[in-house]
Amino acid sequence: MNSIKVSEYNPYYKPYIDAVNKDLGIVEGLKQNLEDVVSFYSNIPKEKHSYAYAEGKWTIKDVLLHIIDTERIFAYRALRIARQDGTPLAGFEQDDYVVHANAEKRTMESLLEEYRTVRQATITLFSSYDTDTLLFIGEASGFPVSVRAIGYIIMGHENHHLKIIKERYL
Repeated sequence: MNSIKVSEYNPYYKPYIDAVNKDLGIVEGLKQNLEDVVSFYSNIPKEKHSYAYAEGKWTIKDVLLHIIDTERIFAYRALRIARQDGTPLAGFEQDDYVVHANAEKRTMESLLEEYRTVRQATITLFSSYDTDTLLFIGEASGFPVSVRAIGYIIMGHENHHLKIIKERYL
């Protein structure tokens, strides 16, 4: 069940899917990432929360809110596909979301509370899917995508951003 096929997702997401331990399964992986992400962000010094490594780059708080927003969008996509809604799902412009999200007006604690809440909802959603449902395929951003792939993309996306923060921000 954990062997995901390249036909289940846009090739753009391959690095995200490759960045996930698929042996855990989606629900266990989401739970593990919840612990890892909260621990990681909780240990970033406060003076770094609003830091961006270059002009025009997102701050650490922007990145966390981007992860939250993206998870919401992808969980919604998974729900639509799981319920066999055949309507193609549009993409979204992540930079517009960040500009209008006002992460800098928020505390890290409030962002982490929102992250935990969104993640718990995602865990509950994916826990409700059976094996067949995880294999349902819909269309998002002009490409086929399975419910299963979306679960792995959510995890891989945040792993990608954690790696960038470690390499460029801290």
